[in-house]
Amino acid sequence: MKKRSIILTLLLVLTLFFAGCNSTDTGNDANNETNKKTAAEESTEKGVTINISAAASLSEALTEIQTEYEKETKDTLQFNFAGSGSLQKQIQEGAPCDLFVSASKAHMDTLEGAGFIDPESRKDILGNTLTLIASKENADVIKGTNSLTSADVESISIGEPETVPAGKYAQQSFESLGFADEIKDKIILAKDVKQVLEYVETGNVDCGLVYKSDAILLETGKIVADIPEDSHDPIVYPAALIKDGEQLEAAADFYEFLQTDYAKGVFEKYGFVIL
Repeated sequence: MKKRSIILTLLLVLTLFFAGCNSTDTGNDANNETNKKTAAEESTEKGVTINISAAASLSEALTEIQTEYEKETKDTLQFNFAGSGSLQKQIQEGAPCDLFVSASKAHMDTLEGAGFIDPESRKDILGNTLTLIASKENADVIKGTNSLTSADVESISIGEPETVPAGKYAQQSFESLGFADEIKDKIILAKDVKQVLEYVETGNVDCGLVYKSDAILLETGKIVADIPEDSHDPIVYPAALIKDGEQLEAAADFYEFLQTDYAKGVFEKYGFVIL
């Protein structure tokens, strides 16, 4: 009888033990669900982070627009500024991006052809002008594009044509104007138009070709002349949502904000043309 009593007691203890474990697991599951709901609610309250890849020439305008947009919403804008070709490759390699604003149709075409963007969201939103600028030291020597072949001009900076649309437009213009071969040894390539601007400002090169929106930011250098529009492809900035973006709804809201009167006013202030 004693052995039987001991066995029954052990069974009772084990039953109570396992019941307690199940209760604890259930409690943990409930707590986990509560925590998940709390995190989701906090995300909604704080807003989300929108990843935007944009041509380097847009940095000043978009940074100003960012300040106003983040005042009006709970969302945070995370910009990645670079040459459009570099951004295109980053997106294809999986870099986080919800919205892409390119300075070239060609790079957007590549992404669309590969199925990376939502084609229905694609729109040409801005235009620009290619402009010749000169360093302070050479402002009196460089009078226009004809001066580029002069012996007085030893260095001309442009963006890398393969990855920087402004560089591609510059190369097209040199060829169209008939002196590409004559000046090829003077060319200094830069990673984007901002670096071209820096080279000219610091006097590291005699002159360079940038967008009008960059040229107006010169502090010591000089705007020489706009490059003839018929010497290069039209300068157009297309924008589109990325299909696999993590915050497409929020990105679509910001995309819409870029087309408001406020945003258009900022773009025009920085020398862009509204399309």
